[in-house]
Amino acid sequence: MSRQKRAPLIDLSMKPKKAVIAALSCGDADDVSLSLDELVMLLKNVEVPVAARVVQKRKAPDPAYFLGAGKALEIKEYAPPNEITHLVVDDFLTPTQRSNLQRLTGLVVWDRAFVIMKIFERRAVTAEAKLQVELAQYRYEIPGLKGLGRQMSRTGGGIGTRGPGETEFERHRRKLDRRIRGIEQNLEEVRRRRGERRERRKRGGVPVAALVGYTNSGKSTLLKALSKDSEILAKDQLFSTLDTVARRVSYRDGSGSFLLSDTVGFIRKLPPELVAAFRATLEEASNADLLLVVLDASRKNPCETLDIVLDTLRGLGAGALPRIVVLNKIDKCGESALFTAAEIRSRGERVVSTCAIDGSGFEELLGEIKKIFADEVAAKVQKDIL
Repeated sequence: MSRQKRAPLIDLSMKPKKAVIAALSCGDADDVSLSLDELVMLLKNVEVPVAARVVQKRKAPDPAYFLGAGKALEIKEYAPPNEITHLVVDDFLTPTQRSNLQRLTGLVVWDRAFVIMKIFERRAVTAEAKLQVELAQYRYEIPGLKGLGRQMSRTGGGIGTRGPGETEFERHRRKLDRRIRGIEQNLEEVRRRRGERRERRKRGGVPVAALVGYTNSGKSTLLKALSKDSEILAKDQLFSTLDTVARRVSYRDGSGSFLLSDTVGFIRKLPPELVAAFRATLEEASNADLLLVVLDASRKNPCETLDIVLDTLRGLGAGALPRIVVLNKIDKCGESALFTAAEIRSRGERVVSTCAIDGSGFEELLGEIKKIFADEVAAKVQKDIL
C-alpha cells in the first residue's frame, strides 16, 4: 500500500503578516476589550494588522492550548481563506501551549510578552537599552528551549562541549547562561554608577522627581516642555523612551530648581522578564523624592490606567512615595477631564491637569512640586532637631 504524500507546508514567513488576536474572558468583559484594544495598538507598532478578535469564556486557561482545542480549530478553519499568518494571544503562554497551538493551527503563535519585546527591540538605541532588551529576550527564550524539537535532544561531543553525552539543549542553555551572566555584570555596573550619582545628588541637596506612567501618555513631551530642552526625543509612539533621561527644571519665579527624570513607560501585563531586565532603569523611579504619575486624559478609562500604574509602582517598591497625578492631554478630551480629575481626587490623590503642547497647568504643577519638596525639607529639619 503506497504511503500518502504529505501536503507541502506553507511558508508563512514569505506572506504579508496578518493576525487573529485571542483572549480569555474569566471575569470583566470591559477589561478584556480594553486589553485587546491595546494589543491591536501593540501589533500596529510591529506592522501586523489584525483581521479578527476571538474571545472565549473559560474559568481558567487550558493547560495544553490556553484556548480550548475547539476554539483553536475554529481559528485554523478561519485562517486560510482570510490569509491569516499569526495567532496572537493576549496573555503569557507557556512553551507547551505555544508549541501546541502552532502545531494545531498551522499559524505562527505569539503571546503578548513577545510582541512587547519586539517593540522594545525596535526602540532600543543606546548600548544599555540594547543589553536590557537582549537580557529579557534570553530569559524569555530559555523555558522554551526544550520545545524546539528533536534536534535539542540529540547528544554530541567535540571541542567546547561537556562531553559526548551533552545534548543540544544543554549546550544552548549553557551558552545562554554564560551570555546572561555577562550582561548582568555589565548592568550591575550601570546600577552601581547610577547609585553613586544618586548619592552625590542627595549630598548636594538636589531634589529629584520622576515621570512615571503608561507608555505614550506624554511623559517625554512634558519633560521636553518643562526643561525647555528641544533635543529630548518625544514621539507619538509606544515605548519611545527606554533609557532614563534627566534634566534640571527651574521654578518659574526663579526661586530654585529640581531634577526631573523620564523613565520607561508601563503597560498592562508588562512582561516580568522586561521588568527584571530594566531594573537599573526603573530604580530611578523607586529612588526619586517625588513621582509625577502621568495619565493620558483622552484614554477610554484613565482611572483604570491609574490603577495599573499604581500596581506596577507597588511592585517596584515605589507605591508609598509622594506623588502627583498629572492628567495630561486635556486639550483632547474637553470637559470630561474635569470629571476624571474629580474622581481621582476623591481617592485622596493630588491632581493637576496639564497640556504639554501649550503649557496649560504648568504653573500649578510647578507650584505643587515646590510645595511638596519644601514640606519634605521642613520635615527632615524637624526630625533632625528631635
